[in-house]
Amino acid sequence: MPVERVRITDEQRDLVLRQSEGHFLEVKSIEVLPARLSKTVAAFANADGGELYIGIDEDKTAGRYSWRGFPTIEAGNSHLQVFEDLFPLGTDFAYTFLECEGYPGIILRVSVLKTGAIKKATDGQIYLRRGAQNLPVSTPSAVKQLEYTKGLSSFESELLNVDSSLITNSIPIIEFMLKVVPTADPAAWLSKQQVLRDGRPTVAGVVLFAEEPQALLPKRCGIKVYRYRTKDSTGSRETLAADPSTVEGHAYSQIREAVSKTTSVIGEVRKLGSDALETIEYPPDTLHEIITNAVLHRDYSVADDIHVRVYDNRIEVESPGRLPAHITPRNILTERFARNGTIVRLINKFPNPPNKDVGEGLNTAFAAMTKLGLKEPVIVEKENSVLVTIKHEPLASPEEMICVFLETHVTIRNKEAREISFIHEDHKIRSIFKRLVKRELLEKVPGTDRSTTTYARGRQFLGWKRTVDPRSTTDDGLAAPPTEP
Repeated sequence: MPVERVRITDEQRDLVLRQSEGHFLEVKSIEVLPARLSKTVAAFANADGGELYIGIDEDKTAGRYSWRGFPTIEAGNSHLQVFEDLFPLGTDFAYTFLECEGYPGIILRVSVLKTGAIKKATDGQIYLRRGAQNLPVSTPSAVKQLEYTKGLSSFESELLNVDSSLITNSIPIIEFMLKVVPTADPAAWLSKQQVLRDGRPTVAGVVLFAEEPQALLPKRCGIKVYRYRTKDSTGSRETLAADPSTVEGHAYSQIREAVSKTTSVIGEVRKLGSDALETIEYPPDTLHEIITNAVLHRDYSVADDIHVRVYDNRIEVESPGRLPAHITPRNILTERFARNGTIVRLINKFPNPPNKDVGEGLNTAFAAMTKLGLKEPVIVEKENSVLVTIKHEPLASPEEMICVFLETHVTIRNKEAREISFIHEDHKIRSIFKRLVKRELLEKVPGTDRSTTTYARGRQFLGWKRTVDPRSTTDDGLAAPPTEP
């Protein structure tokens, strides 16, 4: 398969040379041995992906990079051969030759995505990217942890040395059997579901059917709920409103109790309204789906609780473990991968299951925020956890959204305005259009009427951003024009 050759501009070249080496980037000169570079490519693949540029010299004393590529494409073939033997061209890896007029040689760019499989370098060793280093993964426990992270194996299937009666004769399994499979024997059914093997329960079996999973899996399946009276980036002992609440029990009841407890804590948060202090509202669907997602998809091999932190202006839900396999914060709403497939499957059999639409939970959470006029949740992957932040920040006003739309479009119609502003009522959009026309930010396109009514930029449109004054707003959702001196 031929490797793409791309001519880049001076501006693009400067962007390449201004980057700093780190977790997602490494640069090397053309003299570096290909086998050595395979460590970097493998480390990127086993972590979060990244880019490797070959043909850039580094002046460590001056802290500068300079362009000095291969004299010909053929000169870079020895590097390509090593990479392609280990990492064939496909969806996870891409190679591109870059050239820039007036600069010597051709640079080879290796783009690496986070992979679902574990990759080894030419020395047979596994490496993991951490910061600007390629760290060897050498101990059996470290390799096993990487397998959990990649989703190649799951801690939920591990056997526990506890009495099987803790899940075969527990209240959760008895209630479940009576409501879901009333004719089955618990032990036989649990064995068939592979959560009871050789007379021993698995982690999944304990999480789902033990009365107190937290006693059998200490620090691996609890939920802590905090209330911090602050808007600061982190809470402190001084801003903690009370001792954290601990939510325990089997997963089905734990999710419901955690959502209920968090909702109760949110009810204590107030903001200053037009006349008095008002209760802050978050969409119930968002809270439910994000807590459910944390319980079902956390990495149970990591000894930590799920942390739900309620601040004055946001909620944080931090779940132990990194995102599994090829899942990243960018593709999490479109890609699917269940780290704990057994837990996800079996909890869906419970009456009124918390994961009614399997695989659609986060999409529902995001849509609920937008429907309430709030910004979407923010997902960040940390070193050993995933943090979801639900901010109580409103979206831009419908008026602003329409103006932003017209910065890149010639005209706008009622249907388009409803789609971008999430307002479904036709008459509300018509009222917004009238206000914008009155301000001369929009003007009606001649010859359009009724269902075909179309609007274009008005005489004052180019100055709409310059009128923004945070101290003065009008009821049309845009900042009031500045007053004359």
